[in-house]
Amino acid sequence: MSSITYGGYGGRVRTSSGVWRGWDRFDYIMVFAAIALVIYGLLLIYSGSLPWYEGPVASLNNPAAKQAVFAAVGVVAMLIVSKIDYHHFIHYSWALYLMGIVSLLAILAFGSTEGGAKSWFTFGPVQVQPSEFAKIATILLLARFFSEHGGDARELKALLLSLAIMVPVVGLVFIQPDLGTSLVFGAIWLGVVIVAGVSRGHLLVMGAIVLALLPFIWTFGIADYQVQRISVLVDPNRDPLDTGFTTLQGEIALGSGQVFGKGFTQGDQTQLEYLRVATRDFIFSLMGEEFGFVGAMVMFGLFILLLMRGIRAAQLAGDTAGQLVAVGIVMLILMQTFINIAVNVRLFPVTGIPLPFVSQGGSSLVSLFVSLGILQSIVMRHRAYRQT
Repeated sequence: MSSITYGGYGGRVRTSSGVWRGWDRFDYIMVFAAIALVIYGLLLIYSGSLPWYEGPVASLNNPAAKQAVFAAVGVVAMLIVSKIDYHHFIHYSWALYLMGIVSLLAILAFGSTEGGAKSWFTFGPVQVQPSEFAKIATILLLARFFSEHGGDARELKALLLSLAIMVPVVGLVFIQPDLGTSLVFGAIWLGVVIVAGVSRGHLLVMGAIVLALLPFIWTFGIADYQVQRISVLVDPNRDPLDTGFTTLQGEIALGSGQVFGKGFTQGDQTQLEYLRVATRDFIFSLMGEEFGFVGAMVMFGLFILLLMRGIRAAQLAGDTAGQLVAVGIVMLILMQTFINIAVNVRLFPVTGIPLPFVSQGGSSLVSLFVSLGILQSIVMRHRAYRQT
């Protein structure tokens, strides 16, 4: 029987047979919350696509059916990943990270432009967004880095080196330009270093530096269409028929649902095509219009349940690497959820960030299920890694 030793992650020895153990600890509640959100999303995608899709339901051209296929692929990927010891992914995190960097460089040369950003590779009817998978690779590499440095971010040198890991991916995503995804990367880094014990003083100094650089970023780093989106956030009524139109219609749709909503497929703003990108950026507004406040509370409950199971995985992790990976994934889901909903309630400019497990988008959905597979791997193996 072969064995594999991961010297940087506690020095313990694991046998290959361990891959098949731990199914009694599989977190079915986590999977339930994720699949419930997917089903919620499928209903909303079906309703939101009715005004412009006239083909058969059982067709891959149907946005809801296409999303269901991606969901099935994602669930299978989650099960496969959960059967693999997560230390394998951490061990090869540098290779995964470099693949992410190469793909982000390639997207600048060969990618497709949509919504003002060059963020996708297009392969026939399928679009692949490399940044979604680069998030996972970056989380794994940060976990490896801090686990090899005693899990401690208090030293300034370790903090700066971790920032050096983050800066290349953030820079490549930012120049696509994709401000929202850049912020998600930043939130992942922040969550990981806080759990790793970063000094408050170091964070305050870095925060002050970022604030000092904001005028230069605004002048030289923000695209014209992003400036317009930020201006619309302040006052959408200054251009209600153009740049402010989607923001205003999203607010109207969200508020018009009131307590119980107008009913499935009965939303006026959506069905009359006033609410643009209803199945992607503004799917939360679509949900509010059709299912109302009650529907929003159900969705929030599912997200809270999912995030709590992710936090549980971090608590159960038997080593620093597993704990930091779980924290990074929780921050990934939390930040994307926050930004998407903030856009819909006009607390944040339109960024193109999908609502996790709910919005239409294959790359996002599959990568999120892969992330859950890694969390499952941590949960399924936590007892073995606590043994001495």
